[in-house]
Amino acid sequence: MKDMFKNSTSKEDKVQVALFGSGTGSNAETIIKTFKDHPTILPALVVSNKVDAGILNKAAFHNIPSAVISKEELQDQEKTIKVLADHKINFIVLAGFLLKIPSYLINAFPNKIINIHPALLPDFGGKGMYGMRVHEAVKRSGASKTGITIHYVDEVYDHGKVIFQRQIKLTPSDSPESIAQMVLKEEHEWYPKIIESLLHKG
Repeated sequence: MKDMFKNSTSKEDKVQVALFGSGTGSNAETIIKTFKDHPTILPALVVSNKVDAGILNKAAFHNIPSAVISKEELQDQEKTIKVLADHKINFIVLAGFLLKIPSYLINAFPNKIINIHPALLPDFGGKGMYGMRVHEAVKRSGASKTGITIHYVDEVYDHGKVIFQRQIKLTPSDSPESIAQMVLKEEHEWYPKIIESLLHKG
């Protein structure tokens, strides 16, 4: 009897989250693991623009449905919206997704698309600023701190309203590689927490 209400929340009652990524999917996997058995949040779909992206392998391993939507296909409003509607998606999390989100998708999901950036925006953001490019730029600048920024997505790269930032102190001996490791650790810790704070009902 003690387990009779364990799965009382049906799939349809949960927030159905789509994870968009272009790379290995380490953030996506952390999010999937965090919410796979969550009472009100469900990782329901993984989307990538690359057929060989590691994030698709992570989705398959965890039995999460996936879809490949190329750069050209992302401009097809009817097709993209249908993919998301078929999986009843009502929130989108960008986890290393390198394509610009088109306006129609932002309008279809107002304040329901978030992104994580591996620096303290507005510094070290914008088109082409992703991955090691960001950490190399931070190192070149001589900055005494970096961190992560979680923000809503709008029509401009790395521009939407900031939801959360976490600072990391840097020393002159830090390399782009060591900065990347520190930043990734903070991403894995804080992205699921912020998602839950935004989406958890009750």
